This record gives sequence, C-alpha cells and structure tokens, in this order.
Amino acid sequence: MTQHRITPMAESGLLAAMTVVLAMLAVYLPVLGMVAALIWALPILVLVVRHGIRWGIMAVLVSGVCMAFLIEPIMSLRMVLAFAPAGLLLGIGFRRHWSSAKVFGAAFLASLVGKLAALALIFAITAVNPLAMDIDSIRTSFEAVFQMYESMGIDADKLAKAHQEMEDSLMLLQLLMPLVVLMMGLSDTVVSYLLGTRVLRRLGESVEGLPPFAEWRLPSFFLYLFGFALVGIYWGGTRDIQLLYQISINANMVAIFAGLIQGLALTHCVMRHYKLATVARILIIVIIITSGFLTQLVALTGLFDMLFDYRRRFAARGEK
Repeated sequence: MTQHRITPMAESGLLAAMTVVLAMLAVYLPVLGMVAALIWALPILVLVVRHGIRWGIMAVLVSGVCMAFLIEPIMSLRMVLAFAPAGLLLGIGFRRHWSSAKVFGAAFLASLVGKLAALALIFAITAVNPLAMDIDSIRTSFEAVFQMYESMGIDADKLAKAHQEMEDSLMLLQLLMPLVVLMMGLSDTVVSYLLGTRVLRRLGESVEGLPPFAEWRLPSFFLYLFGFALVGIYWGGTRDIQLLYQISINANMVAIFAGLIQGLALTHCVMRHYKLATVARILIIVIIITSGFLTQLVALTGLFDMLFDYRRRFAARGEK
C-alpha cells in the first residue's frame, strides 16, 4: 500500500492558514477571541518541531502578510510580535529535547520580549502609553456606571465612597501594570506549552512534559525577592521614592504568586499522601484560592518551602 506523506510546504501552508483563522477569531469575537489569541502560536510550535525553525519563520511571515490584508497591517504586526516568539522558542526547545524547565523558561522570556515589543509598537505609532489607555478606558466605564446610579437616586455618600474605592483600585492597578504584562507573557506560554505537549504526543512526537504538580519546586530566589520587596516597599513608601515603591510592589506580587504555586504543590502532595478523593482535593484547592487569608497563608508556606523543603522532611518522617 502506498503511503502519502504530507510535504513540509503543504503542512506549512495549512498551519499558516490556521494562524490566520485564529487571528480573525481573536479580533472579531469578544470571548472566544481571547482563547484564539492564547493558542495562536500553537500551529507555529507544531511546524517548528516537525520541520525546523526555517519553516516556522516562513509560516509566521506568510500568516503575517495574510493577516495584514484580511484584518489590518498594524494589528497583524502586533499579533506576530506578541505571540510568535513564544511559539518559535517552544518549537525549538521541543525539537532539541531541552529539559522542561529550560523550554518553559526560554519560551516565557521570548513571550515577554514579544509583549514588550508589541506595546512599544503601539507607543511608537500613537505616542500614547497603551497601558495608560487601558486604565483610562476602565475609569471611563466606571464613571458612566456612577452617573447612571446617580440618575437613579442612589445615596450620594455611598456613591462617593464607591468612587474613592474605585480610584484607589485603579491607582494600585496602575502601579501593577508591569505585573500585568508579566502575567500576559506567562498566560500564553502556559497554554501553548500544555496544549503543545498534548498535540505533539498525539502526532507521535517525543516531548518532555512538566513534572507532576505535587513535585513542582521553585528556586529559593523568590523567598529572597519577597524579603527585599518588603524592604523596598517600606523605603519607597516612607521616603516617597515612587520608582522604588512600584518596583518593590510588583516584585512582592511576583514572589507571592510563586509562593502560592509552590504552596499549592505542597498542599497537593500532602493530600495525595493521605489519599484524599479527587472531589475533596478540588474542594480544598477552591477554598484556598477563594479565601484571601488562606491564599496568603499558603503562599507564605510555599515561600518557606523553597528554603526548607517540607516535602523532603515529610517523606523522611513517613519512612521512619
């Protein structure tokens, strides 16, 4: 029986067409478009793994030109800059059989550089900070809501209190904009990595996935970052050093987020040791995430786990 094998050119054209379709969904559909944007780099990833970086770059260029004709040139360039680097780096890492940590780290850095390049493109064209534009649009939306409530006769004192809380929240959000960009880079990297490993395995490719969640261990760097961030927040706040305060509060949130991931991994390890049912595990995780106090407690536990490795101590005690 004659076996027909798809050529790199045909597969490149097919996957490039998929990126164009995903881009159009990302632009024209409000909710589904967010999902389409997160998985935009997936076809590029697959193409790089199967046929090499040259075919991946060619597909990015072809899809970018097609999107420029079908959507809008600047929008096309923004999407290529924001999402293509992560897909290319993930493809290179999987193709060369790097370790999972190296693949993920390289792709995350590439994604972050791409997001910054896309934001720089908007700033170069409009001479307006795109992050500030987002804050202004949120503020405008809230102002319209407050005006509607005022016309309905809602108590003025309550509206003034709500308005002040909104302004405080927007001020904090403005300080945390670097963290928002960081999370943007992290989100599509996580989605592309997880889906990419599943798709590649279905296609018969050998790729290394992430270790089980209960075995995740982040470097103790985040614990020291947390400590330095607290000092920076104190110095920046008491001495009115705005740049130091902003850097420190973003570093503090990064450290807390890393501690939460490690703390949840530790929690999952303990629940698995005691053989809790899946429903019970999910319920406990949901309770932790939805409770502010428990979230902070688990995050702090995770930060100290980076240094003391409670799982190793727990396992050693269980063997005695």
